[in-house]
Amino acid sequence: MLTRIDHVGIACKDLDAKIAFYTDTFGLTVASIEVNEAQGVREAMLEVAPGATGTSYVQLLEPLAPDTPVGRFLDRRGEGLHHVGYGVADITAALTAIGSSGIRLIDQRPRHGSMGAAIAFLHPSDVGGVLTELVQPAAWPGR
Repeated sequence: MLTRIDHVGIACKDLDAKIAFYTDTFGLTVASIEVNEAQGVREAMLEVAPGATGTSYVQLLEPLAPDTPVGRFLDRRGEGLHHVGYGVADITAALTAIGSSGIRLIDQRPRHGSMGAAIAFLHPSDVGGVLTELVQPAAWPGR
């Protein structure tokens, strides 16, 4: 069902500074920068490396306000790893299968994600304490 690690999401206070850090330090390239009002974030997807099943990314997340999910995360835990996103071929089928196994779904159906992907989150308490995102990529090159 899971096809690959699509991305790791990292919460940050200053998106532009973190973009500069990752591009300067690790040589990553920016694939997209966008604002997702529904999720309350300004985000950047940085390409790590293309692989046999597509490109992997580092997703940097800056909250639009303190009362957003990422804003509350930063307040409680500070900057750092926020979630892991796994690629799936069919997000609706994956949600049905995972939900029927007893894992709680934060999203009962897919919603809009970075670079046009369909995404859904699983409850971290049921996935070893890790906020887990399922990602069905849009038809972007390398994704």
